[in-house]
Amino acid sequence: MHIIDKIKNIIQKNNSLVCVGLDSEFSKIPAHLQNEQYPQFSFNKAIIEATHDLVCAYKPNTAFYEAQGEKGILELKMTCDYLNVNYPEILIILDAKRADIGNTNNGYVKFAFDYLQTDAITLHPYLGQEALKPFLDNSEKGAIILCRTSNSGSGEFQNLQVGDKKIFEIVAEKVINEWNKNNNCLLVLGATYPEELKSIRTLSDNMFFLVPGIGAQGGDLEKTLEAGLNSQKSGLIINSSRGIIFADNSEDFAPKAREEALKMKVEINKYRT
Repeated sequence: MHIIDKIKNIIQKNNSLVCVGLDSEFSKIPAHLQNEQYPQFSFNKAIIEATHDLVCAYKPNTAFYEAQGEKGILELKMTCDYLNVNYPEILIILDAKRADIGNTNNGYVKFAFDYLQTDAITLHPYLGQEALKPFLDNSEKGAIILCRTSNSGSGEFQNLQVGDKKIFEIVAEKVINEWNKNNNCLLVLGATYPEELKSIRTLSDNMFFLVPGIGAQGGDLEKTLEAGLNSQKSGLIINSSRGIIFADNSEDFAPKAREEALKMKVEINKYRT
């Protein structure tokens, strides 16, 4: 199934724009799980079971699995396999922020799409369209290009003026007008910069934006929705990681995660009616 069709289908099925970031940092996993054989997978499985009917996507960040070495990579694979077997309709976004020359990117493509069988991956635009061809040419999978990121120092380069435009605006225009030949591109636009999000939405009503920065990073949900929703009251995949998965660190962490995910879904949908 084409990536955009999959996104639209799951948004409609679960009536949700919520993405749960599976940033399952080992030291923050509840203590009662840390001595299990596969603690990160056990934690992720519980989060998934508690929230799968409330979300459109899960977004594991590879750093928290790579930090655990080969065992962490195995648990990332187990997580993706579990989703693909039990909830294949839900989008899996690999937050890896990859980019390199084309030949090296072939390896990243195989890891993300063949080995893990994820649906989309986050990518740096800095090396240009030619370098990212192995991702862009994979028409069934999503290429999610960093544009205006949520971190406080992002403007150091992204806000640099080139002629009458800023670099993040040039990236957005390139992706929307030139890179998206297979209709499989998305943009990363942080919730911490709603005015920039609003300006990019004017360039495309159809493109989906992955929006990090809600919750722990301080992004304003109302401003994000007012700025980023398209004419169909959709077009956003709104991520929260720590605010949902680490809302509680007791043995009852999963019900609390569900509570936070439901709260976020309900709040978002107030602006979609």
